[in-house]
Amino acid sequence: MAGKIVPDGAHRKFQLGQNADINVTPFVDVMLVLLIIFMVSAPLATLSIKLDLPPATPPKDPTVKPKPPVVISLQKSGVMYLGRGDNMHPEPLDNLTADLPAVIGRPDPKEEIVFIRADTEVKYLAFMNVVNKLQDGGYYKIALITEDIVG
Repeated sequence: MAGKIVPDGAHRKFQLGQNADINVTPFVDVMLVLLIIFMVSAPLATLSIKLDLPPATPPKDPTVKPKPPVVISLQKSGVMYLGRGDNMHPEPLDNLTADLPAVIGRPDPKEEIVFIRADTEVKYLAFMNVVNKLQDGGYYKIALITEDIVG
């Protein structure tokens, strides 16, 4: 066999060609280990918030109904109404903070939430004038009333 010509690479028993595919087995192994780590550590990452809620107590007299909220209603015509429930009366902007304590009728009227309802056509400036007047008078608990548009 000394004079026999052997083709290049034929002296190996098993010849494998080049493989250009990515070996995903190590990748899958690493992903499974990470998945297990995250599954074990996820319950530890939950947060608990301590709340001091007052106990629920039933009303002393169930026949007494709460007062309706204080509402300021702005019309597109520029007229402003102030009152509770169905007892609404026109109110000029300049007298708003002076007349509001009488409508609220509480010893500390500035702790009452004042609701504002405005027509869709009301100018932004008119609305902000009311909000600014309330804040200037010390009424910071202001809520907005929105109505669903049916159509």
